Amino acid sequence: MLNEEALSTFYQPIVELSTGETMGHEALNRPPASTLFHSADIFYEFAAKTEYTSRLDRYCRKMSLTRYVGSAAVAGFGGSALLFINVSPGVLNDERYKSGETVSLLKHLGLTPSRVVLELTERQAVHDYVGFEKTLAHYRKQGFRIAVDDAGSGYNSLKTLVYLKPEFIKLDKSLIRGINGNIEQQHLLGLIREYALASGTRVIAEGIETEAELKYLQQAAIDYGQGYLVGRPESSPAAGRIPVVV
Repeated sequence: MLNEEALSTFYQPIVELSTGETMGHEALNRPPASTLFHSADIFYEFAAKTEYTSRLDRYCRKMSLTRYVGSAAVAGFGGSALLFINVSPGVLNDERYKSGETVSLLKHLGLTPSRVVLELTERQAVHDYVGFEKTLAHYRKQGFRIAVDDAGSGYNSLKTLVYLKPEFIKLDKSLIRGINGNIEQQHLLGLIREYALASGTRVIAEGIETEAELKYLQQAAIDYGQGYLVGRPESSPAAGRIPVVV
């Protein structure tokens, strides 16, 4: 797959819930359908246990950025749209990653690090929070911003928020699913929202699929949303939309 560049790249819009404006996109790299890997999650879980983790990450990063810039649709978002790229915490400590390889690629493509958000996935858990905080300081100094993915799905995610102080918190779809009718989920959302306000962090709700979920999130003053209701992944970056909810 890597040698033949067989993974496809899609871009899902992230929309400001109060205005409907598209603030950026998340790059999603998907393997071709096969009998071994019935879903992208299974593929990445398998890859994380092999010696190809760093190589796969570098490939996905390069394809995400190159295909993004190569899309004519990007011009319609001006020079301020953000691109969220999934990164495993362990890969950020890779010397090849820290050496400036990504910055050089961005310079070649005409993008600035300030438009790239490194989205930390939980495929590899963070164990040394103090050391990893120093690693993130290295990337922030270069201009990158940090997002924590799947917040609200487990203890490790909540601990990550406190130690790493990300610029963006992405709420896990399991917390958003049916939140309009679940008091416990609403309470947890409120706590995360309160923390975000106190720390200057912006919140992105993932997995929005119903108008009822969207309406509740808007009433709860959540900053941004992502999900099939506001925009599906496309091979070229496209604008999201906020349906009128009554």
